Amino acid sequence: MGDTQPSLLPLFVWLSPAFPVGGFAYSHGLEWAVETRAIHDAASLARWIEPWFKQGVLRNEAILLSLGWRAAMARDPHGFSALNALALALSSSQELHLETSQQGSAFIAAARAAWPFADLTLFDDCLEEEIAYPLALGLFAAGHKIAANVLIAAFVLAFCGNLVAAVQKLGIIGQADAQTLLAHWRGKAEALAIFAETAQEADLGTCSYFADIASMRHETQYSRLFRS
Repeated sequence: MGDTQPSLLPLFVWLSPAFPVGGFAYSHGLEWAVETRAIHDAASLARWIEPWFKQGVLRNEAILLSLGWRAAMARDPHGFSALNALALALSSSQELHLETSQQGSAFIAAARAAWPFADLTLFDDCLEEEIAYPLALGLFAAGHKIAANVLIAAFVLAFCGNLVAAVQKLGIIGQADAQTLLAHWRGKAEALAIFAETAQEADLGTCSYFADIASMRHETQYSRLFRS
């Protein structure tokens, strides 16, 4: 029997490390945390990242992704553009602004060429602006009718995967620890997706001072592999 549900295959491609958004170049301040030994093993990495599910970047990005998806589903380019401006303004440092805007622009360039959809032209003006990564992903996921809960959970876990990969490159953890952490965070990603699916703009907000400071300090770090 044929499956009438929209395919999730585009999402697998978009969140793959092979999709050309350049996620490998960003550590979200983790490189500075490793430099100062605040992160030195799998346990300290978990302590650094896990609060982000409830009061940090993972929560905010999940909400922004959901809001962007809803605006795109409603065919509301003006609302989408306003959300994008808010998403960019919420970046707490120059490098985090670079991280989301450059990945967003790269995503749009690749997806526009390879994965267009019928209503994409409605958002042409939005796509001429600098665009935050979760808004870019939300737009194309809505265009391809990918369900919000699956989209958000997959995005959050992929975001974690990129963070873990950065710490692997810095030699702090190995493959086994990386996969153990990601498996442990699956449930947290799913729970966050349930919350974010109906969250509103008023739910946005973070309280992750160490992460913000780490990103700011990374801007002047002497020797570094990553752009954030």
